[in-house]
Amino acid sequence: MVLLPIEFHPEAIAEAHEAREWYAERSEAAAGQFMDELDAAIDAIQRTPDRMAVYLHGTRRYLLKRFPYLVVFRITDELIEVVAVAHGRRKPGYWQRRAE
Repeated sequence: MVLLPIEFHPEAIAEAHEAREWYAERSEAAAGQFMDELDAAIDAIQRTPDRMAVYLHGTRRYLLKRFPYLVVFRITDELIEVVAVAHGRRKPGYWQRRAE
């Protein structure tokens, strides 16, 4: 089984960084747990991207289990592009222009 490479939209990287910093201000342990869960999500997405729920504008999503975030991505023939690491309760769909 060939795994597609994963690329992150620059704004998705910034979102992950901001979320990690927010948790770090409250607890380094929570920040570490957030990053561990995000890493596990990216691994699961890369291994079985088609199993994730279909979402908006040709994307799919992976809901983090312990944190209110979702990883929004799209699959092409060459790669998996993470378009957002979005808070699940703030500004739904704000990232949609990235998926165009």
